[in-house]
Amino acid sequence: MLADFCAYVTSNTSASEHVIAVNEGHAVTLAAGYHLATGKIPVVYMQNSGFGNAVNPLLSLCDPKVYSIPMLLLIGWRGEPGKKDEPQHLVQGKVMTSMLSSMNINYEVLPDFIEGAESTIETALHFLKTRNAPYALLVKRQNFSSFKLPKPTPLPGHEQMLTREQAISLCLENSRPFDAFVSTTGFASREVFEYRKNHGQSVEQDFLVVGSMGYASAIAQGVAMAKPSRQVYCLDGDGAFLMHMGTTASIGCMDVPNLKHIVINNGVHDSVGGQPTVGFQIDIPSIARSCGYKVVLSATTTEEIKAALIALRECAGPAMLHIKVKTGTRKNLGRPTSSPQANKVQFMKFLQS
Repeated sequence: MLADFCAYVTSNTSASEHVIAVNEGHAVTLAAGYHLATGKIPVVYMQNSGFGNAVNPLLSLCDPKVYSIPMLLLIGWRGEPGKKDEPQHLVQGKVMTSMLSSMNINYEVLPDFIEGAESTIETALHFLKTRNAPYALLVKRQNFSSFKLPKPTPLPGHEQMLTREQAISLCLENSRPFDAFVSTTGFASREVFEYRKNHGQSVEQDFLVVGSMGYASAIAQGVAMAKPSRQVYCLDGDGAFLMHMGTTASIGCMDVPNLKHIVINNGVHDSVGGQPTVGFQIDIPSIARSCGYKVVLSATTTEEIKAALIALRECAGPAMLHIKVKTGTRKNLGRPTSSPQANKVQFMKFLQS
């Protein structure tokens, strides 16, 4: 919904004016701090699938009965009633307007023509300035004209790097039939499903996380705690890892020797338009070590990944393998053909076998 808007803002604003937050709650609270310091009205954009992350600060910080902090919320309306979408988006989309109403957040659907949009924004600005409270604009499909994000300057050796799909394939190829996998939201889970389909394998080993971005490692942690005899692998992404990084501390401080956390880092949010993360600017392996992970490995090439996977399998965790890959996804990548409920049932049966 917001890919073109995101690309335009990323290309036309400075780092001092535009921050790509790690999650929606971070975005709202960062905006609140900006308002406190400047008295200006910030804009916070998000997809509605992550709106739940913003509920706490919107209600307990920004509400007129608490601190009364104005901000314009630009919310991509995935799962809009009457439109085809993924199951998790349909659930969120159906309740989107009722959630805003229940939270006493005034909202309007952003018109798809310039005169209507200007009028709607004028109404929003008047409300923000007079009521000192959040105001939301819901964005439908194709509200914005197309705008492509310029390709970032590639890292040295970028072309020699593997793709995320190649790295995931290596992880699955070098696993055992009784290993369990929890894969993060977005392209990663789609690539896991595609690998199984192309190799004539069942997805019973895999829990393909849809929605709840950033929580795959916590799901894997729960599985590993309950099934200590199983090797449990979390296939994570840098954007998802950053969203709820506190889970890393919880994992590192627990005795879960069978949990193996694989972070595949391409430095961008690939599935939502390629907006950059700070994945290449921070030291993820050092974060894992400082959080208490017993073993932390890094790999980039095919040979390094294969060797690291053997070491990962044989070590006592919690352990992390950090894999740097290049950006990009093939155009013809498919989607899971089974429902989330069917995936859950298969995975639960697999864990009981």
